[in-house]
Amino acid sequence: MSHHCHDEAHDHDHDHHGHDGHDHSHDRSPDEDLVHGSLLGKIDRDLVVCLNESAPGQGKAILKPWADKMDDTKVLESDADEQLILFIPFTASVRIKSISIRYEPGETAPSKVKAFTNREDVDFDTAESMEPTQEFDLVDDTRGQVIEYVTKYEKEKNHTQSFKQDPIITVYELQANPADHKVPGAVETFGHTLK
Repeated sequence: MSHHCHDEAHDHDHDHHGHDGHDHSHDRSPDEDLVHGSLLGKIDRDLVVCLNESAPGQGKAILKPWADKMDDTKVLESDADEQLILFIPFTASVRIKSISIRYEPGETAPSKVKAFTNREDVDFDTAESMEPTQEFDLVDDTRGQVIEYVTKYEKEKNHTQSFKQDPIITVYELQANPADHKVPGAVETFGHTLK
């Protein structure tokens, strides 16, 4: 099992002795989840909707801080069949680098997640017929651990494009100043330039 500083917060007092020579603080701040790249603070929780959840509010409840990632009291279960739709709106424009999911292995564990971005019209019919932005095949045996699924955006982030020529630098002037653009060999007479 890997060891992380954020895991230590639950295993020690705050005297910070014996941490393999690294110094850090575990005081909670409003931006604590940003350390883990969490967008939790950018989710418009009042507008989160989950279709097919077995109890009202389950979809909202599973969107939790990193510190609560192992909390088994907040789970999402389908009420009728194996499909769920979770609509998660954000309060600002965001780039989702990965999706972290925790589930117990077994017959009721999810096997696939389809992500649709910038869509408010997704229902069960459109989710089946429409091409998702990205589809994730989930790991079979998670042993109850949080699994991070990296998005296409993050995979392509380091991709660069080669140019066949030097880049061109262009300057656009909203109102050109003729004094900045004198023609060599031209004569200026009464405010006009003659060649």
